[in-house]
Amino acid sequence: MERIYDKKKIADCIAGSKYHDVLEASDIDFYLTRYEKGELVSSPFEKELLFRIVEQGSIHICLIRDDGTRYSLSNGATDYFLGDMEIFYPRSNNIYAEAAENLLCISFSIEKYKEKLLSDPRFLALICKSLSAKIGTMTTMDAEPASLTERVISYMKYKCGDGTLKGVEKAAFHLHCSPRQLQRILNRIEAEGLVRKLGKGTYKLV
Repeated sequence: MERIYDKKKIADCIAGSKYHDVLEASDIDFYLTRYEKGELVSSPFEKELLFRIVEQGSIHICLIRDDGTRYSLSNGATDYFLGDMEIFYPRSNNIYAEAAENLLCISFSIEKYKEKLLSDPRFLALICKSLSAKIGTMTTMDAEPASLTERVISYMKYKCGDGTLKGVEKAAFHLHCSPRQLQRILNRIEAEGLVRKLGKGTYKLV
């Protein structure tokens, strides 16, 4: 992630936003965040809670269960909100947002401006509309078909800190497979160059 504090670039993005009238009237220090395709935009590993409005590019939102099963929640493009749920609820340990292409967002700290947002009826109206659309999408979601190999890779990418699996038996329990099955898959994807063995029972995504 790259943070951009250039005032002219920020002003130009806000002026071109669908929500420019609400943004320009708010007393918030905005900045821009830029992500490369494939980069995680939002995850449980994120230290700072950010509210983001997509200005360029698109994102894919998914829910990853502990067994690596992947549910597609929604896709977001220009004007999509990220962080609206976190204003009201604790951050989910299972929801991830990934840049589907190079991405540029208008951003600010939720923690710093939460009380100000909650007292701004115009901003709250936008957030309610966004949340209503997301809830409607979630009611029809289905798990994406995935092989055990795909679930292992999802588990490592989204559930293991720094993409590092530590302990084959523990991981096999979460993935609902036997340690022998998991070891075979790890050996194969290591041979394919997708993971690197760091030590006994420890593998890292390349």
